[in-house]
Amino acid sequence: MAPSKMKAAVTCAEPGKVEVREIDVPKPGPTDVLVKVVAAASNPTDWKTITWSPTTGNVVGMDFAGTVDEIGSEVPAGKFKVGDRVAGMVHGAAFPNGAYAEYVTAPSSLLLPLPETWSFEQGAQLGVAGYTACLCLYHAQSLPSPLSPTKDPIDLLVWGGSSSVGQYVIQLAHLGGLRVLATSSPKNFPLLKSLGADLVFSYADPEAPEKIREATGGKLAHAVDCISEKDTPDNVARSIGDAGGEVSVLLKYDSRRPDVKVNHVLGYFLLGKDLEIPMKLPLDVAQYNFGPQAAKILTETLANGTLKPGPIKIIPNGLEGVSVGLDYLKEGKASGEKVIYRIADTP
Repeated sequence: MAPSKMKAAVTCAEPGKVEVREIDVPKPGPTDVLVKVVAAASNPTDWKTITWSPTTGNVVGMDFAGTVDEIGSEVPAGKFKVGDRVAGMVHGAAFPNGAYAEYVTAPSSLLLPLPETWSFEQGAQLGVAGYTACLCLYHAQSLPSPLSPTKDPIDLLVWGGSSSVGQYVIQLAHLGGLRVLATSSPKNFPLLKSLGADLVFSYADPEAPEKIREATGGKLAHAVDCISEKDTPDNVARSIGDAGGEVSVLLKYDSRRPDVKVNHVLGYFLLGKDLEIPMKLPLDVAQYNFGPQAAKILTETLANGTLKPGPIKIIPNGLEGVSVGLDYLKEGKASGEKVIYRIADTP
């Protein structure tokens, strides 16, 4: 049974910073589960959100893994039991409930059973990246999934393949029978090939789009832009074939070509609420309704052992290390790795 108080890394008066405080343990709603957090992970949205957030005292962090401590009254019987190993995501920095804490409440519909073959530190990377990858592939573009793989390979470009989302897009696309082309820095080529990428190109090569067009015979029709800023919108548009196509993007931007459709996905929508932080957006109900399908795909690929964890970097001192980890991300030092905190390491 959870105590009444816990340590958590929360937003404070200084924009872009967090501080560790003792606050109340959140109470699970009827369809929620209270999780004792073992490990939490950082995403770029974490440092961006605390830079913009006008509210102090909100718990930061979206990604977590831990054990079930309490189950809401309306969670389907038998779905979870106390002590189960799980991973999931919440809306960090928007409420007094987030991943950078000793306890977090999360929607039972988005909790993923964590196999024994995954450590909690590895499992903490699953929520945001795994669910966003599913949105990119199966909500935005209706591509074949690992649950019904295609026998006729379809080319897919993953720009930014070594990003957290990119690593899961590559794996899921490969398991769905697609031929995966990806970009990254050359040092991450072996990682992406180990995850299922068939061809890998340097994102810094100014001729990469032309090389991708050549490799796909000028017929590429599907892409996921995991970076979605700076030069990548133009580079992805240049890579798409003569007949046009579709691109799933993580940050909203306008299409660079009239024959290329841009589909914006946002993991926050899976949580079923209008957004106030980090931006004001009405709920995309279609993305919210896709959540159970994404959970099924992730749960089954985890259970059968085909989905693999990506590399991780553990930051010392648990919650006290969150500021260090967020600065590490903000400064662009993370490459092909997920920044992780062990809650028990908090001094």
